[in-house]
Amino acid sequence: MPTTTRPSKFQEQVLAGVADIGGALNRELPINRPTIYVYEAPVRLWHWVNALCIIVLAVSGYFIGEPLPTLSGEASDHFLMGYIRTTHFTAGYILAIGFAMRIYWAFVGNIHARQIFYLPVWSRKWWSGVRQEARWYLFLEKEPKKYIGHNPLAHIFMVLMVTSITIGMICTGFALYSQGEGNDSWQAKAFGWVFRLFPNSQDVHTWHHMGMWVIITFVILHVYAAVREDIMSRQTMISTMISGERQFRDDRED
Repeated sequence: MPTTTRPSKFQEQVLAGVADIGGALNRELPINRPTIYVYEAPVRLWHWVNALCIIVLAVSGYFIGEPLPTLSGEASDHFLMGYIRTTHFTAGYILAIGFAMRIYWAFVGNIHARQIFYLPVWSRKWWSGVRQEARWYLFLEKEPKKYIGHNPLAHIFMVLMVTSITIGMICTGFALYSQGEGNDSWQAKAFGWVFRLFPNSQDVHTWHHMGMWVIITFVILHVYAAVREDIMSRQTMISTMISGERQFRDDRED
């Protein structure tokens, strides 16, 4: 049996955070670096498949909006834009199916699987965390707080920039796709309401295109924040989305 030791003040803070979200851990830890299982395999798989789909959709979507220069020879000799559009549509289907499965896992997975689908706006403690994290990212705080899942500020961005924008891109994307499939298609029946909100289809194209740039901007900020937190807050971020386990390093360690 491993020999247990009394937890340090840092470990006490981590355990208190777990207790806040309803977790239960032994307060005597046999290790100096607490490791907590956060993201389940389906969540991690969805994250990386979704990331790949976003890359493919952004690149192919850009060329759909800004087509390549005219190729040499007869138009019938080339199907380049056709391949680009097919790639875009395929990635869109994968993203939509993956998102539907992600919604399902929010109901059957752990508490962290549900975090990106709601904001605890009724909690004063959560709003206090938002303000503290904003100051931390602005380099106005010297010490970071430790969070098991997303910190409150990241939580807001995940809900707005992942969940909400993804839903908007799926709705506008399938609405535009229905124009080629016809009014009798399931896409038109399921997403035709988009054109009642925006009767001019060019407006839907514009919103869909703008959504792409919002996502690209968010991806840049997301990668920056993950790397920054991995280094400065002394808790694993990137590797957590690979292994599922978050490791909290004591601030006294090198």
